[in-house]
Amino acid sequence: MIDTADILAARILVVDDLEANVLLLEAMLHGAGYTRVEATTDPRRVGELHRRNHYDLIVLDLQMPGMDGFEVMAHLQAVQPESYLPVIVITAQPDHKLRALRAGARDFVSKPFDLGEVLMRVRNMLEVRLLHCESLRYGEELERKVCELEASRETIVHQSDELRQLYEKLVREQQVAERLLLNVLPAPVAERLKLRFDLIAPGPPEIIADRFEEVSVLFADLVQFTCFSPALSPEGLVAVLNEIFAEFDDIAENRGLEKIKTIGDAYMAAAGLPVPADDHAARAAHMALDMLDFLTRFNQQSGFSLQLRVGIHSGAVVAGVIGRRKFIYDLWGETVNIASRMESHGIAGRVQISEATKEQLGESFLLEARGTINAKGIGELQTWYVAGRTTDGSR
Repeated sequence: MIDTADILAARILVVDDLEANVLLLEAMLHGAGYTRVEATTDPRRVGELHRRNHYDLIVLDLQMPGMDGFEVMAHLQAVQPESYLPVIVITAQPDHKLRALRAGARDFVSKPFDLGEVLMRVRNMLEVRLLHCESLRYGEELERKVCELEASRETIVHQSDELRQLYEKLVREQQVAERLLLNVLPAPVAERLKLRFDLIAPGPPEIIADRFEEVSVLFADLVQFTCFSPALSPEGLVAVLNEIFAEFDDIAENRGLEKIKTIGDAYMAAAGLPVPADDHAARAAHMALDMLDFLTRFNQQSGFSLQLRVGIHSGAVVAGVIGRRKFIYDLWGETVNIASRMESHGIAGRVQISEATKEQLGESFLLEARGTINAKGIGELQTWYVAGRTTDGSR
C-alpha cells in the first residue's frame, strides 16, 4: 500500500495563467501537507519542466491564452510517450471534461473550486499514480530476476524463494489495483469491463450500458454545509466528510443499494441495479431513515448541528460506464431528475418521496402527505414524507 508520507512528498506542478488561481491552489495544497508544490503561469514551459522534474501530478487549467490545456497535454504525450498522463484538468466548461479525459487527463476539477473536492481528487490521483509506478518497478524487478535465473541454472535453488516472494508481492499489488477498480464500479460491472476492455491494444472498449425499468434513486445533501466548512481546516473538513460518507457507504451495502457518486457534500445511491430487486423502493427508504438516524448520533457525539435532506423517486433509468482511463458508473433519465428534485425541494431532516415510490412501499412505512410541489423543469408533483417504519417494516 502507498504510505501517506509518500503521497505528501509527491511532486506537484500547478499550471494556470492567472496568478491568483496559482496562489490559491498552492495555498490549498500546502495547507493539506503537500511539501513539493511548484507552479507556472506559462503553459509553454510545462513540457520542459516535466521532462526535467518528472512530476507525479500536474494540475492544469484548460483555458489559457497562447497555449491551452489540450495543446499542453498533446505536448506532454510527446515528452512522456505513454498512455498514463498524471494530469488533473481545471475547467468551468462541462463539455470540456469528457474531451479532456479522451485527451489523456486522469480527472477534472470544476470551477469555482470546492476545497474538499480538490483535495480528495488530488489524493486519489496520487494514490493511483504512485501505485502504478510501484507496480511498474515490481514488474521490472521481476523480469530482471527471471533473466538472471535463465542465465545461471545453478542459482535457481537459492533464488527460488526470493522470486516466489517477489511474485507474491506483485500479485498482491495487482489485487490492490483490482480493489481500486471495485471501489469505483459495481462488482458485476467491473467484471464485464475486465472482460471487454483491452488494456494494451488501442481503440475504445465495447460500451457498457443497460436499461433498468424498476429502480429507486436516492439523493441526500448536507444542508448548508458550505457555510459550515470554512470553520474547519482542510484536514478537518475532509475528516468530517469522510466519516459521514463512509458510514453512508456502510448503510448502502447493508441495505442493498449501489453507491453511484458523491458531489461535494451530496450523496447519490440507487436500489435495483446492477442486479434487479423487487423491493428497491423499500431498500431506499430504509437507507434514508438509517442515514438520518446516523447523523443524529454523529451530531450528539461531535457537537455539530448538521442536517440532511433526502429525496427518493422510483422508475426507469439508463446506467453505464463513462471514461476510457478513469471510469465512472452513472445514471441518466427522468427518474434521476425527479429524484434530485425530491431532495432539492425537500425539508432538512426529512425524507421526501414521489407518488411512484409511495406506491411501491405499501404498508411497511409510516407516510405523511405533503401535497403538491412545483418542481423546477418538471412541473407539479404529489409528494409524501417517510416518517418512520411500521412494526412489520422494521428490520
